[in-house]
Amino acid sequence: MARILLTGGAGYIGSHTYVALSEAGYAVTILDNFANSDRDVLDRLARLTGTEVDVVEGSVLDRALLDRLLSERAFDGAVHFAARKAVGESVARPLDYFETNIGGLVTLTQAMRDAGVFRLVFSSTATVYGEPEVFPLTEEMPLSHTSPYAFTKITCERILEQAALADPWAVGVLRYFNPVGAHPSGLIGEDPRGVPDNLMPYIAKVALGELPVLRVFGDDYDTPDGTAWRDYIHVMDLARAHVQSLDALMEGRSHVVNIGTGNPVSVLQMHAAYQDAVGRELPYEIAPRRAGDVPKLYADPSRARDVLGFSAEYGLAEMCTSSWTWVQAQKRGWGFNS
Repeated sequence: MARILLTGGAGYIGSHTYVALSEAGYAVTILDNFANSDRDVLDRLARLTGTEVDVVEGSVLDRALLDRLLSERAFDGAVHFAARKAVGESVARPLDYFETNIGGLVTLTQAMRDAGVFRLVFSSTATVYGEPEVFPLTEEMPLSHTSPYAFTKITCERILEQAALADPWAVGVLRYFNPVGAHPSGLIGEDPRGVPDNLMPYIAKVALGELPVLRVFGDDYDTPDGTAWRDYIHVMDLARAHVQSLDALMEGRSHVVNIGTGNPVSVLQMHAAYQDAVGRELPYEIAPRRAGDVPKLYADPSRARDVLGFSAEYGLAEMCTSSWTWVQAQKRGWGFNS
């Protein structure tokens, strides 16, 4: 049984990936400092997998901790989620993002190198494509950044490229589009603190009555209904992509792939689908466009299919239904912040 270090494994995507890895037969150790997650997720993961969670509390910036952990346990690879991820916050606090995202990757990979562990799945993002004008997005397109967050992800990808020239790394870079939804059990899901930046959690809070109305930023884009197009992917599909990426690394097959559906969804389409999941109308209003928003952002996922055998299985209805199951469970007091 291969043992995997899962950094940031108590967070939204990390917790779902923990379940998928466990179900695939991997032994997983979570490393998390719980800066953006709650410890009660560990009990939920134990319920879902039927085994106690092996967790180490700490930061990927702590080299001494990483050295000790990697020397005590025979790891075969790592999946690296631990990072800051809010675009707006990165603009206000770029140095914090450079420290955690870039510094964390360097510290982790140095410790892995010294321990002789050279398999790493890296959590990247579609924001590395900047403000593209040609769609769908392919992995060969030039990279650029419009925020410090995106800059850190591009830098991390470049660091891993250079590291692989010196040591026998097998690296999987997964460029996510828009993860949404929740585990069908309703035990784990996304619950961002404060007012969400992303569309689905915002609609969910409107459905719960925690926010009065969905604000739709712009209805005059060059899209069928005038609202922005995005590529949403169910978090369970995304978790499975990490398993398939790791499987490929076990065979020595490095890769850089987009993880999306290739089927863009507009803001109003998402709103309508969530209304169907809830079973009632949800108020919305049209607001001016936001600075920096692009009309379209969606993937060509064919390389992930060809290289990993990955393709999305869940559709928009399942994304919304699983999200609503999760947020209703939250309302009943299950309470987990991702």
